[in-house]
Amino acid sequence: LSVFVGAIPGAIPFMLGWVAATNNFGIEPGTLFMIQFFWQFPHFWALAWMLDEDYQKGGFKMLPTGKKDKGTAIQIIMYTIWMIIISVIPVFGITGRLHLSIPAAIIILIMGLVMLVFGVRLFEKRDNKSARKLMLISVSYITLMQLVYVIDKFL
Repeated sequence: LSVFVGAIPGAIPFMLGWVAATNNFGIEPGTLFMIQFFWQFPHFWALAWMLDEDYQKGGFKMLPTGKKDKGTAIQIIMYTIWMIIISVIPVFGITGRLHLSIPAAIIILIMGLVMLVFGVRLFEKRDNKSARKLMLISVSYITLMQLVYVIDKFL
């Protein structure tokens, strides 16, 4: 539950940035919120996977099943899929003034699929090395995804 609770304030900056820039709250900042919200689960669970022993020593259960198991890896995969879907939804023109061009959506989809591959590798191997790679690729994804969104506005 801690990741769920933490994902809410963690996703608010995306939303607040839109509201501050436009003085408007609608589907656009909600979409940005959801992208960041769903991204946090695979990111932080990969981190928690690597640091599971330390968290357990402190009495904290950070993984959704409490273990480094297939169940946790499946949840990482499912949240990654939701993140991908929400990240490309603006290409369909249903998110108000938040738009993505087809090339930008394809780039974001490919980046998301790369992240998904790392989630599947964690499912297959269930080791710290795979979790570390997923965590690092998740940081790359969220950074590059934001850059694509911004650059897309000027092309």
